[in-house]
Amino acid sequence: MTGSHTAPAPPLILASASPRRLDLLARLGVTPDRVLATDIDESPRQDEQPRAHAIRLAAEKARAAAGQVPGAIVLAGDTVVGAGRRILPKAEDAQTARRCLELLSGRRHRVFSALALITPDGQLREALSETIVRFKRLTTDEIDHYIAGDEWRGKAGGYAIQGSAEGFCAWLAGSHSGVMGLPLYEARRLLLAAGLRLG
Repeated sequence: MTGSHTAPAPPLILASASPRRLDLLARLGVTPDRVLATDIDESPRQDEQPRAHAIRLAAEKARAAAGQVPGAIVLAGDTVVGAGRRILPKAEDAQTARRCLELLSGRRHRVFSALALITPDGQLREALSETIVRFKRLTTDEIDHYIAGDEWRGKAGGYAIQGSAEGFCAWLAGSHSGVMGLPLYEARRLLLAAGLRLG
């Protein structure tokens, strides 16, 4: 008589090279089995709005990673800063970061943080957090000082809320973790629905 064998749990893949997403997952007691960065074209499509852009990119990242690791649970995310219908870029140089901060100064903007999870059988599940953030009116000196640091580099909208830019935030309505890059409420819900046991 042979004993029963429990099938091993599928591995969890985080389709992101972002260290802050890894740190945020750890707050849920989750450590992915593998981190797999994806290389997709993140250029907005013509007339694509910020919400749709975030959702599409998260799904494309998840599909790209799932194609490399069949049978895994794949979690991917994308965060987009929108000023009206305008998608703000990820700042890769100081000039872009400055333009973003000047645009956001003294006004409200929205941060869309989308998640896409692909189950081992290939089903796609999606979630989105939408957060409204209002910055104080920034002086030239404040922008200069912020640009002198490197917190803005590679960040959507040219700032990182988890750094000193939080001091620019007059108020926020929504998910603080979503603005950081991984909305924990939505992530927890997706992971539990996929059968993961959270620590």
